Amino acid sequence: MKTYINKIFILLLFCLFSQPGLPNEKVRIGLLVPLTGEYSEIGKSIINSVRLALISINDSKIEVIPKDSGANPKISLKASKDLYENHNVKIIIGPVFNHSNKLLNELPEVTFLSFTNKMTEKYSNVISSGVNATSQINAIKRFQKDNKLKKTLFLIPNSNYRSEIEKAISLSKISFKDKFIYDTDPTLLTAQIEKVTRYKQRKQNLIDEINRLKKSNEANKEKKIENLERRDTLGSINFDSVVITDFDENLKSVATSLLYTDVSSKRVTYITLNQWFD
Repeated sequence: MKTYINKIFILLLFCLFSQPGLPNEKVRIGLLVPLTGEYSEIGKSIINSVRLALISINDSKIEVIPKDSGANPKISLKASKDLYENHNVKIIIGPVFNHSNKLLNELPEVTFLSFTNKMTEKYSNVISSGVNATSQINAIKRFQKDNKLKKTLFLIPNSNYRSEIEKAISLSKISFKDKFIYDTDPTLLTAQIEKVTRYKQRKQNLIDEINRLKKSNEANKEKKIENLERRDTLGSINFDSVVITDFDENLKSVATSLLYTDVSSKRVTYITLNQWFD
């Protein structure tokens, strides 16, 4: 996260100082992060990252004023008004979470560079600096073209960001063979992946072929049977790439289920999303 914050902060300052008339003025920037409550560690981490950025920039004309957002929209608005009215701050980095942005349109004089990539409310004064789903799907679209991938399967968890992923797929107009919504319950996951990868059918294909060879008079049938018995399934997979739109342990579970159903990264291209979601 520190590298990410550093880049965002330096880019913001570059934009500020590239404007005529500003280099000789004191630049006050607000920093709106959770300093209390369950997300306080995230806020402290961001403050430390900004301090590192300030050290690397080494310019006395820059003043950063941190305020506690409390990960709460009302607290965020109150803190923002204080920064604007009492400190003449017109640019604020933050808030961190999407739900903290909900009331910021009431302060149109201030521009917010929010860390979130979830922008369900689109306000002209709030800029999303997170890596959002649409930008990532567009990147995958380019990757498809570069690698000549024609049959992509989207695996989408039935979670709170399902609608955002589906919206990004629609907006990007990315081509795909199919999409499959799965339950994140680990007790149900493997059976769902078996279904979408036609695992049982491919497993049965293998059994049927071994039995056929055993009854046949084909030359070298023993060798062919021996080779087949080393396999888990038989038959093609009807997609050439899979996009797993999940994170952390859920991502591991989906990948493990794909391996279990004999869909390894040697057979199809695995694609995942960058992780910077709320």
